Amino acid sequence: MVLCPVIGKLQHKHVVLASASPRRQEILSNAGLRFEVVPSRFKEKLRKASFATPYAYAVETAKQKALEVASRMHQKDLRAPDVVIGADTIVVVGAVILEKPVDKQDAYRMLSRLNGKEHSVFTGVAIVRCCSKDGRLDTEVSEFYEETTVKFSELSEELLWEYINSGEPMDKAGGYGIQALGGMLVEYVRGDFLNVVGFPLNHFCKELARLYYPPRPEDLRRLRHDSIPAVDTFENLSDTEAGGSDPGQSAEGGRGGEQADGDRSQAPGAPDAALNGADSRPPFPTGLLELMDGFKASKVLFTACKLKLFDMLRDQGPLKAVDVARKLNACAGGTERLLDVCAALGLLEKTHRGYSNTEAATLHLVSDGEHSLHGLAEYNDAHVWGVFTGLGPAVQEGADQTRGALRVMEEEGHLSQSREMTLQFMRAMHSLSKLTAHHVATAFDLSRFTSACDLGGCTGVLACELTQKYPRLQVTVFDLPEVTELSGGFQRGGRQTERIHFVPG
Repeated sequence: MVLCPVIGKLQHKHVVLASASPRRQEILSNAGLRFEVVPSRFKEKLRKASFATPYAYAVETAKQKALEVASRMHQKDLRAPDVVIGADTIVVVGAVILEKPVDKQDAYRMLSRLNGKEHSVFTGVAIVRCCSKDGRLDTEVSEFYEETTVKFSELSEELLWEYINSGEPMDKAGGYGIQALGGMLVEYVRGDFLNVVGFPLNHFCKELARLYYPPRPEDLRRLRHDSIPAVDTFENLSDTEAGGSDPGQSAEGGRGGEQADGDRSQAPGAPDAALNGADSRPPFPTGLLELMDGFKASKVLFTACKLKLFDMLRDQGPLKAVDVARKLNACAGGTERLLDVCAALGLLEKTHRGYSNTEAATLHLVSDGEHSLHGLAEYNDAHVWGVFTGLGPAVQEGADQTRGALRVMEEEGHLSQSREMTLQFMRAMHSLSKLTAHHVATAFDLSRFTSACDLGGCTGVLACELTQKYPRLQVTVFDLPEVTELSGGFQRGGRQTERIHFVPG
């Protein structure tokens, strides 16, 4: 068994699984691990929106589960277990995290969202090693996540409800269990099957081996590398430009151009890694490469917004690439590449029926949505992009580049008049403020005040939130004359607007 060497290290230790999941218990028991089950009492109420990625949310939840159990057991007995294992499994479709359904209707909503589509299953795992010193609990946390791609078949309403009425979806992330009846919903799986069941055993074994059996110096000295990256490294980087494979994955399965074949000879005159005692090559700089390429992703988003692609797909999708190109009066090949990149960025979903919006795109990227950021995207494309192009001269000269950028844009015909530019800025601020105003208005208790002034209040979104939160508050919005003149077009009306006054200056 893969775990046998590690079990030798753990057989005399007190190992605790911080989960009541029978599936996780079965996976670990079948692997030969002996453990006590102590379900965590951690309330899973972390704000999903505060995490940069879905898997970061799953990992943090797993860690908090394990730490809660370790702390509770230490407080009870003044002695913590040696190892606590925490895990959290989520299903992600588009940018939406699906956990366990609360009722049958919620299960139907989840399964309908997954129907006929690919989705990702993430499991975050935390291994907490504990030690009690002078009555104090010390912990060392190792954490990781595993992702598996699952594709649902096209399923009828009757079949979905038959599965829901079986009762199986109710305690499972995403509303299905692949190891039982839910397996009939699945067309294919890419990745670790056990990860979908609830625990990534293979990755867990590797992590245990890393913790308890770190590589020996003589093992590291066996690795030999060329003094310069192999040619396929550069080919892979260029593949990324064309939408190819992972830039860190070499054609031979190594990371960042590493040699899969340890017997390859070195280039003449290259320093021998064995003499250095370790591989001297630095880790592949994935994060830096993503930063360098980040402007391309932004431009794809801005272009799709400018073409009102998300509006079209909300109203008429799913659509094939050729149909989108025809409606946009655009090149079919270029349109398809734009759509594919939008799908890769998680803005669109691509199925055999064509392209359609993700939930996040419909919520935030259509031009007329209540929570739309379309105006912000347009402003960044038309104005901020040009300003940041002059960042180098701004740093060297210490001069404001805004006027120069505006002049260039006017010469190129991007700005027809200053009034339109002001409106574009106001649309951007209006859409952003609608997301942030409630948080600002509720950050402090202002109930003892009867008046407030929002300097640079633009369209008055924050003022509206303040008057809704505090019924006695009169709010003055102070801004430039051209802004206050145009602000009326953004007001929704309502009784609270009687307590809002716009003052130009």
